[in-house]
Amino acid sequence: MWFVKVFYNKTPRWYIAIFGAMIKRTALLLGATGLTGEQCLQELLANEVYDTVVTVTRKPLVVNHHKYQNVVVDFEQLHDFKLHLKADDVYCTIGTTIAKAGSQKEFRRIDFDIPKQIAEYALWNGAQRFILCSALGANAQSSIFYNQVKGELEDVLKKMNYKALLIFRPSILLGDRKETRTGEQIGRAFAETFSFLFVGPLKQYKGTPVAVLAKQMVAAGSGNVTGTVIFENADIVS
Repeated sequence: MWFVKVFYNKTPRWYIAIFGAMIKRTALLLGATGLTGEQCLQELLANEVYDTVVTVTRKPLVVNHHKYQNVVVDFEQLHDFKLHLKADDVYCTIGTTIAKAGSQKEFRRIDFDIPKQIAEYALWNGAQRFILCSALGANAQSSIFYNQVKGELEDVLKKMNYKALLIFRPSILLGDRKETRTGEQIGRAFAETFSFLFVGPLKQYKGTPVAVLAKQMVAAGSGNVTGTVIFENADIVS
């Protein structure tokens, strides 16, 4: 520690600025094959703060980029991959629907158990920041199961000792999915057609362009914000 103090006190500030700029970070992305995850991956690869971007996937995900690394895991046996979940910043965009998951139990496993476990292992490996794509209305006390699970995940992450926890709560996501989600498609069509209605108090419910969401997540996550910060949908779409 004394060496660091002497180095800082005796070294010109311009040298420290250059030296600091050379210190790059590693980003770990969960949910890279999803709508938001795909956009976040592109933003992370383009961001100069990161010299390594690691995706955690069930099947190999090939991306031709010098920064890119892929860790293929068995999400049923995440403990076996604990040592591979290393990064400075963790981005979590994993998410499904109860209809696609097939049951509330499976939905909870995907949207709560997996992110929680990866958050714990990444923190154990020295991660500093956790950036979460949650949902509008997330609340552990909600009577809506989907919002309840999202809120429970937020609450458990708040209890972890991350230097920064950034929570984004988007509304209906506006973007082109590879998969078909009928309910979401109907909601998206409504949000796009009647977007002019979502002003004032209703702005909170305005559809969220995925490109905007991803850009803001990476911009905030690659910065030096500390503590817990919640970005409501109105903040995201402003």
